[in-house]
Amino acid sequence: MLKKTLLALPVALLLADTAGAAPAPEEVLQKLIDDSNSPYLTQSQQNLIIMPDNPALFVADEGEELFKQARGPNNVSLEGCDFGKGPGVLEGAYVEMPRYFADTGRVMDLEARLVHCMTTLQGFASDDKPVKSRHGSGSDMMKLQTYIAMQSNGMPWNPSQKHPMEKALRDAGEVMFYRRAGPMDFSCATCHTQTGKRIRASVLPNVHESHEWTKAISWPAERVGQHNVRSSQHRLRGCLYQMRYPNIKPGSDTAMALFLFWTDAARGQPAILPDLKR
Repeated sequence: MLKKTLLALPVALLLADTAGAAPAPEEVLQKLIDDSNSPYLTQSQQNLIIMPDNPALFVADEGEELFKQARGPNNVSLEGCDFGKGPGVLEGAYVEMPRYFADTGRVMDLEARLVHCMTTLQGFASDDKPVKSRHGSGSDMMKLQTYIAMQSNGMPWNPSQKHPMEKALRDAGEVMFYRRAGPMDFSCATCHTQTGKRIRASVLPNVHESHEWTKAISWPAERVGQHNVRSSQHRLRGCLYQMRYPNIKPGSDTAMALFLFWTDAARGQPAILPDLKR
């Protein structure tokens, strides 16, 4: 009897471990597809097939090493950085950003918070490569963002609206989203307020359909066509370029306003982190 019990123990432990495990990003996406059959979510079956081998997963692994490594002039790790839930607590932090941080008196997204902690906690200068280089899978910033964001995979977007500044920026972001401007008289809403709308072969997400919008804002994500993991800030820059707008300064209140409106529009829907996009 004891022998049978001992033989069954590893299996029982394995089942107990997997029972409480978070779903993989592709499982989160498949559930959204099954529930909605959205033309936006279903437009790339190839990506869904590739997602279990998403290159962003390897970028996240490198980000974990960087996060726990003592670095910078102060020779400390980022485990002392507070992302909104206490120093070093990452689970569920990303889906509640951007949020107000009392120690800076500002609303910050993940990138802005990382810059703050790398410069104040670790002692890097703002023009040091680990801080200054923001884009691409090879940058420390993208490795760290991918790892941190991944700890919120499958969790519902729930950006804080407790502080007056958070509410004000969210409302400002909504105005910006719908405001037509620039040489082509475009707004974000021009492309993102109708279901099934296309730019060439690409179906566009509808901000009014939260099950679509959660995938639209699930960054960091591997861009298959660019062979790099990209951030929300990089995606915003790309949208502004296509509308022929001037660029937005990363970490600015303007950027935070748009990001707050974005995440609020997906409130309650599960984040797909890291995602894999066309």
